[in-house]
Amino acid sequence: MLLQKFLGRTLHTTRRFYAAGAGLEKSALSALRKKTGYTFANCKKALELHNNDISQAEKWLHEQAQSMGWSKATKVADRVTTQGLVGVLINGNRGAMVELNCETDFVARNDTFKRFVDHVSRIVLHYTDQTEFDGDIWKLGFDADALKNLETPQGGNLADHLALLIGAIGENASIRRALCFKVNNDLMLTGYAHPAPTNITTTQNITQVGKYGAIVAFRARDFDDLEVQKGICQQIVGMKPIKIGEYGKDKPAENKDDETCLIYQEYLLDADKTVGEVLKERGVDIVDYHRFECGEPSKRDLKDLLQAQQLNSN
Repeated sequence: MLLQKFLGRTLHTTRRFYAAGAGLEKSALSALRKKTGYTFANCKKALELHNNDISQAEKWLHEQAQSMGWSKATKVADRVTTQGLVGVLINGNRGAMVELNCETDFVARNDTFKRFVDHVSRIVLHYTDQTEFDGDIWKLGFDADALKNLETPQGGNLADHLALLIGAIGENASIRRALCFKVNNDLMLTGYAHPAPTNITTTQNITQVGKYGAIVAFRARDFDDLEVQKGICQQIVGMKPIKIGEYGKDKPAENKDDETCLIYQEYLLDADKTVGEVLKERGVDIVDYHRFECGEPSKRDLKDLLQAQQLNSN
């Protein structure tokens, strides 16, 4: 059903509605539309071509959509994708964060693209269900190639689904990277995407989308202290700490504006306190975190850039 939501407009649409002919069972047409989400005209055509066989009609519809998607994907493959969204999904002791890119901010704000971010986030989160581990925390990163090869419960892999998205939105798109977390014992996960909507009461099992994202693994004496959980995520998104920091080992920067240790940074929600002081007051221990910024250069990007500069200088 996840795929069906964003594929509903992939095939050719029409404003004209045709009455079902005598040889076309209305029940079959209704069932096919409900099952696939495709338009009246396309479902009608599929059933006419396959003598009202719903199974064969559905297969034909998916093949047509796939063909159209791959054709469009091939044509736009060389276009640069500099816009996009980060998706953050937390469900109990599992978490996923993904980055998807497209050509324009207009498409990034489109509901079809947002639904696909949710779709990819849930596929990555599903991968954690297959993982058993000993210890407190497990995490795994995916690059673009690994993501495109992930098989999906709906059938096909994410490369197939991406081609369908490209056919639907009419411009190039890419699944750039992802990270999944899983924690055990007394560890917990929280996540945040910025900018965040103000009208949600929970983020559990809801994919948050924005230009920035963070996932934090932590211990706390009060799991329901959502204010500090969100505050720490906002701190990581806004201030880009390089590491958590350790008292006695790391020293605060001379200029507070240059501080890269999370515990020594001024707390964004209360500048009179450091993050470390807030964590101590609230009984929170940060164990690990990760931050995504849409479009930021990856380590591979920086390595390739450095190699290109070295070649040009020779």
